[in-house]
Amino acid sequence: MTNKAHLAGIAFAVIFGFTFMFSKTALDHVPPMGLIAYRFLVAFLAFEALRLTGVVKIRFGKATPGVLLPVVILQPVLYFLFETYGLDRTTSGEAGMMIALIPIFVSIFGALLLKEKPRKLQVFFIFLSVSGIILIQIFKLADELAVNTAGLLLLFGAVLSAALFNIASRNASRTLRAHETTYFMMLVGAVTFNVVHLITLAARGRVAEYLEPFTTRELVIPVLYLGIAASIGGFFLLNYALGRLQAHVISIYANLATVTAIAAGALFLSEPIRPYHVIGALMIVIGVYGVVRTNRPPKRVVGGRNQG
Repeated sequence: MTNKAHLAGIAFAVIFGFTFMFSKTALDHVPPMGLIAYRFLVAFLAFEALRLTGVVKIRFGKATPGVLLPVVILQPVLYFLFETYGLDRTTSGEAGMMIALIPIFVSIFGALLLKEKPRKLQVFFIFLSVSGIILIQIFKLADELAVNTAGLLLLFGAVLSAALFNIASRNASRTLRAHETTYFMMLVGAVTFNVVHLITLAARGRVAEYLEPFTTRELVIPVLYLGIAASIGGFFLLNYALGRLQAHVISIYANLATVTAIAAGALFLSEPIRPYHVIGALMIVIGVYGVVRTNRPPKRVVGGRNQG
Protein backbone atom coordinates (compact mmCIF):
# COMPACT_ATOMS: atom_id res chain seq x y z
CA MET A 1 0.00 0.00 0.00
CA THR A 2 2.81 2.43 0.93
CA ASN A 3 4.78 1.61 -2.23
CA LYS A 4 1.69 2.41 -4.32
CA ALA A 5 1.40 5.77 -2.53
CA HIS A 6 5.04 6.60 -3.36
CA LEU A 7 4.47 5.63 -7.01
CA ALA A 8 1.37 7.84 -6.99
CA GLY A 9 3.52 10.69 -5.64
CA ILE A 10 6.03 10.33 -8.46
CA ALA A 11 3.25 9.99 -11.06
CA PHE A 12 1.33 13.11 -10.06
CA ALA A 13 4.57 15.11 -10.04
CA VAL A 14 5.40 13.99 -13.58
CA ILE A 15 1.85 14.72 -14.78
CA PHE A 16 1.87 18.19 -13.19
CA GLY A 17 5.33 18.83 -14.64
CA PHE A 18 3.98 18.57 -18.19
CA THR A 19 1.19 21.06 -17.44
CA PHE A 20 3.66 23.94 -17.84
CA MET A 21 4.39 22.95 -21.43
CA PHE A 22 0.72 22.42 -22.36
CA SER A 23 -0.33 25.62 -20.57
CA LYS A 24 2.28 27.62 -22.42
CA THR A 25 0.94 26.30 -25.73
CA ALA A 26 -2.70 26.93 -24.82
CA LEU A 27 -2.11 30.47 -23.53
CA ASP A 28 -1.31 31.55 -27.08
CA HIS A 29 -5.02 31.09 -27.84
CA VAL A 30 -6.91 31.79 -24.60
CA PRO A 31 -6.50 34.07 -21.54
CA PRO A 32 -5.34 32.48 -18.25
CA MET A 33 -8.77 32.51 -16.55
CA GLY A 34 -10.34 31.03 -19.68
CA LEU A 35 -7.80 28.21 -19.74
CA ILE A 36 -8.52 27.34 -16.11
CA ALA A 37 -12.27 27.46 -16.77
CA TYR A 38 -12.07 25.13 -19.78
CA ARG A 39 -9.65 22.84 -17.96
CA PHE A 40 -12.03 22.20 -15.07
CA LEU A 41 -15.10 22.08 -17.32
CA VAL A 42 -13.56 19.28 -19.37
CA ALA A 43 -12.41 17.53 -16.19
CA PHE A 44 -15.86 17.64 -14.60
CA LEU A 45 -17.70 16.54 -17.77
CA ALA A 46 -15.32 13.57 -18.15
CA PHE A 47 -15.69 12.62 -14.49
CA GLU A 48 -19.48 13.03 -14.64
CA ALA A 49 -19.58 10.69 -17.64
CA LEU A 50 -17.74 8.09 -15.56
CA ARG A 51 -20.24 8.55 -12.74
CA LEU A 52 -23.30 8.34 -14.99
CA THR A 53 -22.04 5.16 -16.65
CA GLY A 54 -21.38 3.53 -13.28
CA VAL A 55 -17.60 3.36 -13.70
CA VAL A 56 -17.19 5.30 -10.45
CA LYS A 57 -19.58 5.73 -7.55
CA ILE A 58 -19.77 8.97 -5.60
CA ARG A 59 -21.13 8.96 -2.05
CA PHE A 60 -22.58 12.09 -0.49
CA GLY A 61 -23.50 11.74 3.16
CA LYS A 62 -24.44 14.19 5.90
CA ALA A 63 -20.83 14.65 6.93
CA THR A 64 -19.55 15.12 3.37
CA PRO A 65 -20.05 18.93 3.06
CA GLY A 66 -18.19 19.68 6.28
CA VAL A 67 -15.25 17.50 5.27
CA LEU A 68 -15.15 18.71 1.66
CA LEU A 69 -15.64 22.44 2.15
CA PRO A 70 -12.07 23.23 3.30
CA VAL A 71 -10.66 21.04 0.51
CA VAL A 72 -12.54 22.56 -2.44
CA ILE A 73 -12.18 26.14 -1.21
CA LEU A 74 -8.42 25.79 -0.86
CA GLN A 75 -7.90 23.75 -4.02
CA PRO A 76 -8.86 24.52 -6.71
CA VAL A 77 -10.61 27.83 -5.90
CA LEU A 78 -8.22 29.89 -3.77
CA TYR A 79 -5.01 28.35 -5.08
CA PHE A 80 -5.78 28.94 -8.76
CA LEU A 81 -7.17 32.44 -8.17
CA PHE A 82 -4.10 33.48 -6.17
CA GLU A 83 -1.69 31.82 -8.61
CA THR A 84 -3.34 33.18 -11.77
CA TYR A 85 -3.51 36.80 -10.64
CA GLY A 86 -0.14 36.53 -8.90
CA LEU A 87 1.52 35.31 -12.10
CA ASP A 88 -0.09 38.20 -13.95
CA ARG A 89 1.88 40.62 -11.74
CA THR A 90 5.20 38.78 -11.40
CA THR A 91 7.74 36.85 -13.44
CA SER A 92 7.70 33.08 -13.76
CA GLY A 93 10.96 33.02 -11.80
CA GLU A 94 9.45 34.86 -8.86
CA ALA A 95 6.43 32.54 -8.99
CA GLY A 96 8.70 29.49 -9.04
CA MET A 97 10.54 30.61 -5.92
CA MET A 98 7.32 31.33 -4.05
CA ILE A 99 5.67 28.02 -5.01
CA ALA A 100 8.85 26.23 -3.91
CA LEU A 101 8.01 27.25 -0.34
CA ILE A 102 4.94 24.97 -0.24
CA PRO A 103 6.75 21.90 1.25
CA ILE A 104 8.10 24.05 4.08
CA PHE A 105 4.65 25.32 5.04
CA VAL A 106 3.16 21.83 4.64
CA SER A 107 5.72 20.58 7.16
CA ILE A 108 4.84 23.39 9.56
CA PHE A 109 1.06 22.94 9.24
CA GLY A 110 1.38 19.15 9.32
CA ALA A 111 3.26 19.33 12.61
CA LEU A 112 0.81 21.82 14.13
CA LEU A 113 -2.51 20.46 12.84
CA LEU A 114 -1.90 16.76 12.18
CA LYS A 115 0.89 16.16 14.71
CA GLU A 116 2.98 14.72 11.86
CA LYS A 117 6.45 16.01 12.63
CA PRO A 118 9.20 15.35 10.08
CA ARG A 119 12.46 13.93 11.35
CA LYS A 120 15.43 16.28 11.65
CA LEU A 121 17.11 14.57 8.70
CA GLN A 122 13.91 14.97 6.67
CA VAL A 123 13.89 18.71 7.43
CA PHE A 124 17.41 18.91 5.97
CA PHE A 125 16.34 17.09 2.79
CA ILE A 126 13.19 19.24 2.47
CA PHE A 127 15.31 22.39 2.56
CA LEU A 128 17.80 20.83 0.11
CA SER A 129 15.03 20.12 -2.40
CA VAL A 130 13.46 23.56 -1.98
CA SER A 131 16.92 25.15 -2.32
CA GLY A 132 17.35 23.38 -5.66
CA ILE A 133 14.23 25.09 -7.01
CA ILE A 134 15.22 28.47 -5.57
CA LEU A 135 18.70 28.12 -7.10
CA ILE A 136 17.18 27.60 -10.54
CA GLN A 137 14.83 30.55 -10.14
CA ILE A 138 17.54 32.90 -8.83
CA PHE A 139 19.58 32.39 -11.99
CA LYS A 140 16.44 32.97 -14.07
CA LEU A 141 15.87 36.21 -12.16
CA ALA A 142 19.45 37.45 -12.63
CA ASP A 143 18.30 40.23 -14.96
CA GLU A 144 14.95 40.91 -13.28
CA LEU A 145 15.22 43.82 -10.83
CA ALA A 146 11.60 44.99 -10.49
CA VAL A 147 9.59 43.50 -7.65
CA ASN A 148 5.81 43.61 -7.52
CA THR A 149 4.78 43.41 -3.87
CA ALA A 150 1.10 42.80 -4.64
CA GLY A 151 2.00 39.96 -6.97
CA LEU A 152 4.25 38.33 -4.39
CA LEU A 153 1.53 38.60 -1.75
CA LEU A 154 -0.94 36.91 -4.09
CA LEU A 155 1.57 34.11 -4.73
CA PHE A 156 2.10 33.77 -1.00
CA GLY A 157 -1.68 33.27 -0.76
CA ALA A 158 -1.28 30.45 -3.29
CA VAL A 159 1.48 28.91 -1.15
CA LEU A 160 -0.68 28.95 1.98
CA SER A 161 -3.69 27.59 0.06
CA ALA A 162 -1.70 24.69 -1.38
CA ALA A 163 -0.10 23.88 1.98
CA LEU A 164 -3.42 23.89 3.82
CA PHE A 165 -4.99 21.84 1.02
CA ASN A 166 -2.51 19.06 1.71
CA ILE A 167 -3.67 19.05 5.33
CA ALA A 168 -7.38 19.26 4.45
CA SER A 169 -7.17 16.49 1.84
CA ARG A 170 -5.33 14.20 4.23
CA ASN A 171 -8.03 14.85 6.81
CA ALA A 172 -10.80 14.21 4.23
CA SER A 173 -9.22 10.86 3.33
CA ARG A 174 -10.45 9.50 6.66
CA THR A 175 -14.05 9.52 5.40
CA LEU A 176 -13.87 9.95 1.61
CA ARG A 177 -12.21 7.95 -1.14
CA ALA A 178 -9.64 9.72 -3.34
CA HIS A 179 -11.87 9.70 -6.43
CA GLU A 180 -14.76 11.20 -4.44
CA THR A 181 -12.65 14.10 -3.21
CA THR A 182 -11.34 14.62 -6.75
CA TYR A 183 -14.87 14.57 -8.23
CA PHE A 184 -16.10 17.37 -5.97
CA MET A 185 -12.93 19.38 -6.60
CA MET A 186 -13.61 19.21 -10.35
CA LEU A 187 -17.28 20.16 -9.84
CA VAL A 188 -16.49 23.24 -7.74
CA GLY A 189 -13.63 24.23 -10.03
CA ALA A 190 -15.81 23.96 -13.15
CA VAL A 191 -18.61 26.07 -11.65
CA THR A 192 -16.37 28.70 -10.04
CA PHE A 193 -13.98 29.39 -12.89
CA ASN A 194 -16.55 29.22 -15.69
CA VAL A 195 -18.74 31.72 -13.83
CA VAL A 196 -15.73 34.03 -13.37
CA HIS A 197 -14.75 33.62 -17.04
CA LEU A 198 -18.29 34.29 -18.29
CA ILE A 199 -18.60 37.39 -16.10
CA THR A 200 -15.28 38.65 -17.47
CA LEU A 201 -16.41 38.07 -21.07
CA ALA A 202 -19.80 39.69 -20.37
CA ALA A 203 -18.10 42.78 -18.95
CA ARG A 204 -16.26 43.12 -22.25
CA GLY A 205 -19.30 42.30 -24.37
CA ARG A 206 -17.68 39.13 -25.70
CA VAL A 207 -19.85 36.31 -24.31
CA ALA A 208 -20.24 34.92 -27.83
CA GLU A 209 -16.53 34.04 -27.74
CA TYR A 210 -17.01 31.56 -24.88
CA LEU A 211 -17.06 28.46 -27.12
CA GLU A 212 -14.64 29.71 -29.78
CA PRO A 213 -11.51 28.14 -28.22
CA PHE A 214 -13.02 24.66 -28.62
CA THR A 215 -12.88 25.17 -32.39
CA THR A 216 -9.16 25.89 -32.24
CA ARG A 217 -7.23 22.71 -33.01
CA GLU A 218 -4.08 23.93 -31.24
CA LEU A 219 -6.08 24.33 -28.02
CA VAL A 220 -7.92 21.00 -27.95
CA ILE A 221 -5.00 18.73 -27.00
CA PRO A 222 -3.64 21.04 -24.23
CA VAL A 223 -7.12 21.43 -22.71
CA LEU A 224 -7.73 17.69 -22.83
CA TYR A 225 -4.39 17.04 -21.13
CA LEU A 226 -4.93 19.72 -18.49
CA GLY A 227 -8.53 18.66 -17.90
CA ILE A 228 -8.32 14.88 -17.97
CA ALA A 229 -4.70 13.87 -17.35
CA ALA A 230 -3.74 16.68 -14.94
CA SER A 231 -6.99 17.66 -13.23
CA ILE A 232 -8.56 14.20 -12.94
CA GLY A 233 -5.52 11.93 -13.03
CA GLY A 234 -3.07 14.22 -11.26
CA PHE A 235 -5.39 15.31 -8.45
CA PHE A 236 -6.68 11.75 -7.97
CA LEU A 237 -3.12 10.49 -7.52
CA LEU A 238 -2.37 13.40 -5.18
CA ASN A 239 -5.46 12.75 -3.04
CA TYR A 240 -4.72 9.00 -3.07
CA ALA A 241 -1.15 9.56 -1.87
CA LEU A 242 -2.22 12.09 0.77
CA GLY A 243 -4.51 9.47 2.25
CA ARG A 244 -1.60 7.10 2.78
CA LEU A 245 1.50 9.16 3.53
CA GLN A 246 2.29 12.15 5.71
CA ALA A 247 1.56 15.52 4.14
CA HIS A 248 5.20 16.67 4.26
CA VAL A 249 6.33 13.57 2.35
CA ILE A 250 3.80 14.05 -0.44
CA SER A 251 4.45 17.79 -0.71
CA ILE A 252 8.12 17.16 -1.45
CA TYR A 253 7.21 14.97 -4.43
CA ALA A 254 5.65 18.04 -6.05
CA ASN A 255 9.16 19.46 -6.49
CA LEU A 256 9.81 16.74 -9.06
CA ALA A 257 7.36 18.63 -11.29
CA THR A 258 10.09 21.26 -11.74
CA VAL A 259 12.53 18.61 -13.00
CA THR A 260 9.87 17.23 -15.36
CA ALA A 261 9.04 20.73 -16.64
CA ILE A 262 12.71 21.41 -17.43
CA ALA A 263 13.06 18.08 -19.26
CA ALA A 264 9.79 18.55 -21.18
CA GLY A 265 10.78 22.08 -22.22
CA ALA A 266 14.13 20.85 -23.51
CA LEU A 267 12.70 17.82 -25.35
CA PHE A 268 9.56 19.31 -26.88
CA LEU A 269 10.03 23.10 -26.91
CA SER A 270 13.81 23.19 -27.56
CA GLU A 271 14.38 25.23 -24.41
CA PRO A 272 18.05 25.31 -23.32
CA ILE A 273 19.32 23.45 -20.24
CA ARG A 274 21.90 25.42 -18.29
CA PRO A 275 24.40 24.09 -15.71
CA TYR A 276 22.26 25.58 -12.92
CA HIS A 277 19.31 23.50 -14.18
CA VAL A 278 21.37 20.33 -13.74
CA ILE A 279 22.68 21.31 -10.29
CA GLY A 280 19.23 22.40 -9.11
CA ALA A 281 17.60 19.26 -10.46
CA LEU A 282 20.14 17.06 -8.63
CA MET A 283 19.44 18.94 -5.38
CA ILE A 284 15.70 18.41 -5.88
CA VAL A 285 16.00 14.69 -6.62
CA ILE A 286 18.42 14.05 -3.75
CA GLY A 287 16.14 15.98 -1.41
CA VAL A 288 13.06 14.01 -2.47
CA TYR A 289 14.91 10.71 -2.16
CA GLY A 290 16.22 11.67 1.28
CA VAL A 291 12.77 12.58 2.61
CA VAL A 292 11.24 9.34 1.33
CA ARG A 293 14.18 7.14 2.40
CA THR A 294 14.10 8.43 5.99
CA ASN A 295 10.32 8.31 6.32
CA ARG A 296 8.41 6.21 8.82
CA PRO A 297 5.26 4.78 7.17
CA PRO A 298 2.18 6.08 9.05
CA LYS A 299 -0.85 4.12 10.11
CA ARG A 300 -3.95 5.18 8.25
CA VAL A 301 -7.43 4.75 9.65
CA VAL A 302 -10.27 4.33 7.17
CA GLY A 303 -13.66 3.02 8.18
CA GLY A 304 -12.31 1.85 11.51
CA ARG A 305 -9.53 -0.26 9.94
CA ASN A 306 -5.83 0.43 10.24
CA GLN A 307 -4.04 0.49 6.90
CA GLY A 308 -0.35 0.90 6.40
